[in-house]
Amino acid sequence: MNTSINKKPTLRDIPQARLGVWILIAGEFVIFGGLIVAYLLYRFRYPEWAEMASHTNIVLGATNTFVLLTSSYFVVKAHDAAIKKDKNKITLYIGLTILSALIFLVVKITEYSQKIHHGFTFSGKELVEQGKHIESTYWGFYFLMTGLHAFHVIVGAIVLFIVMMGARKGKNYQRIEVAGLYWHMVDLIWIFLFPLLYIAN
Repeated sequence: MNTSINKKPTLRDIPQARLGVWILIAGEFVIFGGLIVAYLLYRFRYPEWAEMASHTNIVLGATNTFVLLTSSYFVVKAHDAAIKKDKNKITLYIGLTILSALIFLVVKITEYSQKIHHGFTFSGKELVEQGKHIESTYWGFYFLMTGLHAFHVIVGAIVLFIVMMGARKGKNYQRIEVAGLYWHMVDLIWIFLFPLLYIAN
């Protein structure tokens, strides 16, 4: 009698690359989760942070949200193409995802330049000199969380490029799924950051 049909899957049955990226994702959620909880504790304690949030550019933030959501769709299509081993579509969709990452970063740099121009910086030096310590803490959180997220966007784009080049050579198609999981994590984190930093005012 074959009992393998009723056998429950174990960690050994999960591909190591997939298991590794899930562990990485769990760690990233711990990091960002801690930052978000700390931000919320300050936000509830200091209602004046609502005024600080009003200085964010909702249009640019919404644009980047749309860009990331669209890029996640491209990643899904790239995974479908990988299952069929369609190199051309893999290149197309991962290329579009990388392009989306570049657009996101350009928009973010534009937004940062606007903030710095108006005296809102990571250290909040100008605000501290004016005795506005609470406001400077808000912008410290803003730049830390969005900057850390932007770093993950850069890492994700580099990983996707490496995976794409391997797929073009007919190698390691399964890595597209793993890279896609990481990219969806980047997208999901932004879904949390956008309402917290931009529209919760």
